[in-house]
Amino acid sequence: MSSTTIPPTKLLAVAPSAKLDTNALIVPVTSGDNGVQLGDVSNLTADRASALSSQLSKLGYKGKAGAVITLPGADGDAAPVLIFAGLGKPEKDGSVKPETLRRSVGAAVRAASGMELSSVAVAVPAGTGLLTAAAEGASLGAYAWNSYKSKDTSAPVGSIQLLSSESDAADVVLRAEVAARHAKGARDLVNTPPCDLYPQTFAERAVELAKGLEGVTVEVWDEKRLAEEKCGGLVGVGQGSAKPPRLVKIAYTPKGVSSPKHLSIVGKGVTFDSGGISLKPSAKMHEMKGDMGGAAATLHAVLAAAELQVPARVTGWLCLAENMPSGTALKNGDVIRQRTGTTVEIHNTDAEGRLVLADGLAVAQSKATGYGTEDADPDLLINIATLTGAQLVALGMRTAGLMGDDKAVKAVEAAAAVTGEQFWAMPFPDEMLEDIKSTTADLKNIGGIPMGGMLKAGVFLQQFAGDKGNWAHLDIAGPAANFGTPWGYTPTEGTGFAVRTMLKVAEQLAA
Repeated sequence: MSSTTIPPTKLLAVAPSAKLDTNALIVPVTSGDNGVQLGDVSNLTADRASALSSQLSKLGYKGKAGAVITLPGADGDAAPVLIFAGLGKPEKDGSVKPETLRRSVGAAVRAASGMELSSVAVAVPAGTGLLTAAAEGASLGAYAWNSYKSKDTSAPVGSIQLLSSESDAADVVLRAEVAARHAKGARDLVNTPPCDLYPQTFAERAVELAKGLEGVTVEVWDEKRLAEEKCGGLVGVGQGSAKPPRLVKIAYTPKGVSSPKHLSIVGKGVTFDSGGISLKPSAKMHEMKGDMGGAAATLHAVLAAAELQVPARVTGWLCLAENMPSGTALKNGDVIRQRTGTTVEIHNTDAEGRLVLADGLAVAQSKATGYGTEDADPDLLINIATLTGAQLVALGMRTAGLMGDDKAVKAVEAAAAVTGEQFWAMPFPDEMLEDIKSTTADLKNIGGIPMGGMLKAGVFLQQFAGDKGNWAHLDIAGPAANFGTPWGYTPTEGTGFAVRTMLKVAEQLAA
């Protein structure tokens, strides 16, 4: 499997008064009634800052959030190039939202990469959470995917200095670098073509990435083991492909922590989704290489937690299959039996993600259920999936659907409030369950009424999530990939969405 050979971007916290050796200085600016406001940038004198503000205004630059403009530095400036990153109007108390800064710095670093600059420094504004946001945005913006290009050898900014006087700046930047690097690792997986990334190679990649990480173990169930374990969803979805399914358990246990809290994450990993017998239209079928974004996020969330030695157990279950049409594929009208014993009638083979997740949710629970594999139920059980087109219709490309038990939903919302990733809580109306009941089997995999598809998929999964009040479902169909132009710290194609939020969930669970 081809993988990016671009070395990771180096992040370093330095004092604002330090003499810089860098290609460019990124200066975040706000927009005000009297033009662009540069704020307190110790690397620029007051007179120089005033002159730059005037120059920017004459150029028509207003500091709109995410807007970037570049000017040549003058003698005495900290760098030969000055990159101004717009933050828009500040809040009423004069503060800046961390996510606004994260996106703006990410856009500025993308601009620097486009100019083939190898190093930048970022003047980080003072404020709660802003150093983390600036560091994450800078690292996330420094991304390139050209592993399959025969001539394109362009690379993103390789070295980033974060100018901060915070006493714990080095630790903050280190954590941000790890979180962002693993989000970029998930991007790499989403971007990898399905000829190279399929269940077996995905499982091999998980084993490879886990090597050397303290407290991490990996277990892989192949197609024979899956059949023995009665994982009818994974076996059924994968039976049409020449590349058989896998279930990967990657588990991190912190060293020296007595009775740690336990977060279990189940990720949908359909490495290519043709729709099966219910074949998708060909126009955008190539985008379905990214239908494993949930498993990619799950894997890298566990790896990040292990690298940072988060004092909580974090287990990832990667439900890996390729959904293809063939003479052996699932057919509409077939009935499968999930690991829980629940039977499901197939009404559409393109509603396959919920089938593989149902088995993953089952094995992630306690042995006391009769189908789980854990000694005890996890404190939080969260599944992540690029599950429904209905999510895009309801919430668009940047906001994920969030459903489940109040405890778990609130845990995700609390984490997302820090990471800046967007989720919107959705209901589980009672009538949705009635619409997915089958006259032939216990359930059917889609409803009879086309509306409310995101909710029905969530209600389907609810039947396999147990009754411990610890479960949340994340439908990331839109945010997992960006097939438009880059924006903020978000590139085209894989985004790495949900990695940082799951890491924060683990950290907050351990606190």
